[in-house]
Amino acid sequence: MKRIIILWIFTFLCFSRSIAQESPTIRINLGGYPSDMPKQALLLSNQAIKKPVLLLKTSSGELVKAFEGTQSKSSWHPFSHYYAFDFSEVSQKGSYYFETKNGKIKSQAFQIGAYPDWQEDVVSFIRTQRCGFNPFTGEFCHQLDGLSFFGLREDSTRIDATGGWHDAGDQLKYLITSSNTTARLLMAYQMDPDGYMDQVNARGLPGPNQLSDILDEAKWGLEWILKLHPSPNELYHQVADDRDHRGFKLPHEENADYGWGSNSFRPAYFATGEPQGLSKYQSQATGIANLAGRSAATLVLGYEVFNQIEGYEVFAQSCLESAHSLYEMGKKQEGYQQGNSFGAPYRYEENTWADDMEWAAAKLYKVTKKPEFLEDARRYGDLIAAWSWMERDSASHYEMYPYVNMGHYALWQVGDEEDKEKMVNYYEQNLQKIHSRADQNPYGVGHLFIWCSNNLAAAVATQAMLYEEMTGSKKYRPLLQNHVNWLLGLNPWSSSMITEIPENADTPVDVHMPFWKILNKSVKGSLVDGPLWSTIHQQMLGISPSSPDEYAHLQPQHIKYLDDWADYSTNEPTLDGSAELLLILKFLSNE
Repeated sequence: MKRIIILWIFTFLCFSRSIAQESPTIRINLGGYPSDMPKQALLLSNQAIKKPVLLLKTSSGELVKAFEGTQSKSSWHPFSHYYAFDFSEVSQKGSYYFETKNGKIKSQAFQIGAYPDWQEDVVSFIRTQRCGFNPFTGEFCHQLDGLSFFGLREDSTRIDATGGWHDAGDQLKYLITSSNTTARLLMAYQMDPDGYMDQVNARGLPGPNQLSDILDEAKWGLEWILKLHPSPNELYHQVADDRDHRGFKLPHEENADYGWGSNSFRPAYFATGEPQGLSKYQSQATGIANLAGRSAATLVLGYEVFNQIEGYEVFAQSCLESAHSLYEMGKKQEGYQQGNSFGAPYRYEENTWADDMEWAAAKLYKVTKKPEFLEDARRYGDLIAAWSWMERDSASHYEMYPYVNMGHYALWQVGDEEDKEKMVNYYEQNLQKIHSRADQNPYGVGHLFIWCSNNLAAAVATQAMLYEEMTGSKKYRPLLQNHVNWLLGLNPWSSSMITEIPENADTPVDVHMPFWKILNKSVKGSLVDGPLWSTIHQQMLGISPSSPDEYAHLQPQHIKYLDDWADYSTNEPTLDGSAELLLILKFLSNE
């Protein structure tokens, strides 16, 4: 009898999924559409539809307009026909939904109007990643970070590398990603200095402190960068390595043993500009300018912001002084330093650096007006030119990082008309490449489905936003919105890629994070890695799904996404990926 019941359930599920594949279904941006942005919905079907029509209705059921769809040139498995519905003409704020003419198929409800302040939720997620004292758990952690390796000091010499942020579901700390995260916090603040809440204090605990929460978090990041640069000729770039990966644990219950017992000392890797590794896996390296340049640019941003706030002038000055010395370190050792691994081949494989030095030089010119910095920025800008992951059909993990060249944007801000034109052309060349790829699929997205693909989607939207600021042209608004749509549910799985955003919609739940796996607590505002090309996904080590795939009937053949804690490659929230959302979410909330 038990076997008969199991067989019946299996048959019912297969039948249900078959119906789901065969029946038309509507895809919309679950988070909605800002009033003045392009708006598109998709109808997916396994049968051709003559003159497809969707009715746009208000939440009360009042008909707004009937929209006729146009068939997309391409389709993705498991649906053979895609129809696009452009309803950009609708700008009235409110709640809406689509339905077919016979009323049998309806979309989820969605909003038209400015986005809520979801960037505040992203800041709150970043806060939960704090190391040293974690306000989410209320516990101190990793108080013995770290012991120096490869540096000017004798190996195993104690240095103060406490603080900073845990990078993802694990508890490693990287300057590669933390520097960029800190910069995005500061840049988002500069977009609207009076537009952020103050609900927590410097420790991240409830209670205002006359400093916006986004600046509390940025200062946390700046302080860690300063610790990793303890003298003018020293820079550390990573604390801990993949020996951390011993199952889920809360930060204060560290079980990794680096040779001094569990919950004890962890290595702090010095940036030498040479390949590193304490086991069989060695990183690649040609210099340290990516780390030194990006950290210098971030510290100048810190100076710009905190020098304007009473009581923080001394801190601001320390940021500027360290920015100068880091920049000099970068000039002396041009090249890149990658992340380090120990027991697995995975590491951050960044191999660009001129963009970071361009960024630092342009920022230093802005605050000092010294012409040598402007000349340096131009030289570095010409070196990197339009080179970006956007120019490629594939890339290694974090190969060309950061995913938006902020050096070009910074030089555009301070350069002459010739500089500005050149920077705009670099950005446009990248965006045109993305646009060409986007035209080849029904979702209108052109990012790569490599590891952390969602970061790339957010980067496309951000670069399109900056291009609009630089030119005044809205040429790439459809490209911007399509990539935001993808992240917010207009995708094969009809699921947002941001935890608990939007509210009351399908979002990542079973994420690869200790707070979820151990405490059964979800943290709002984190961007998960995102879908991977199937050819990459099937080669990832140690992935064995913990439960049947709820999206099995929706999975395209060429890419995969699982909402499963056991899939660290598509469903792990990341620090810098979440920070990649800050600028674009701020932009879309300021209608």
